[in-house]
Amino acid sequence: MVKKVVEEVIDHSLNDLLLRGRVSAEATTKELPSGDKVVEFRLIVTRTEREGVDTLDIAAWSAKSRKTALTLKADQWVEISGSIHRRFWQSPGGLASRWQVEATEISRL
Repeated sequence: MVKKVVEEVIDHSLNDLLLRGRVSAEATTKELPSGDKVVEFRLIVTRTEREGVDTLDIAAWSAKSRKTALTLKADQWVEISGSIHRRFWQSPGGLASRWQVEATEISRL
């Protein structure tokens, strides 16, 4: 009798982030072809290692985060908890994609 040893693969992945920055402009609502609604805005985050800023696309999908995002004003400081995802869609030039932060919590500072 031969015993077969099966190795268990452990996934140590983590997609959890915390950002603090300034809102660049008021958020906008977008309705997707599926009927889903998303509220999008950009967050300006100052770089710590070198001069400059990064402008990050933020998406609010849940009813609570959409409602909060729509009340944000330009230059307002906020803290975002969430994860990063790559979104794909069909554009006139073919398949397109971008990275986007999906906000699960949005808090004013």
